[in-house]
Amino acid sequence: MSQENVGVAERAIAAINARDVNAYFACCTENLRLETPLAPVGATYDGREAIRRFFADLADSAPDFHLTVDRAEQVGANQVIVFLQVSAHGRASGIAIGRATTNVYDFESGRIARVRIFFDREEALEAVGLKE
Repeated sequence: MSQENVGVAERAIAAINARDVNAYFACCTENLRLETPLAPVGATYDGREAIRRFFADLADSAPDFHLTVDRAEQVGANQVIVFLQVSAHGRASGIAIGRATTNVYDFESGRIARVRIFFDREEALEAVGLKE
């Protein structure tokens, strides 16, 4: 498989940064699942209506939320792992947030079907079979 899935994952990340839910949906299957530990939006979001809520939750809790891609790699035919930096300020607290995360994107027919966000990079590598 070519690097097409990497490009799709990168476009999805750009759509999050632009707060463009329609561009995000263009990268995803109808039944997308997002699993995130990021507080205060930590949750599992299933389906498009839930993803709309995720975008609203981001706007409410951290309006300047931004993802910076450090590296993205194809893993097998249907997964991409992306190493990221997250930055934001809490709306209510004003506290700056900055941390590394690793996202695993599972693909079906060239579209993202599931996103798993990990704070622990070793755990993410294990999830895609790159670490025992």
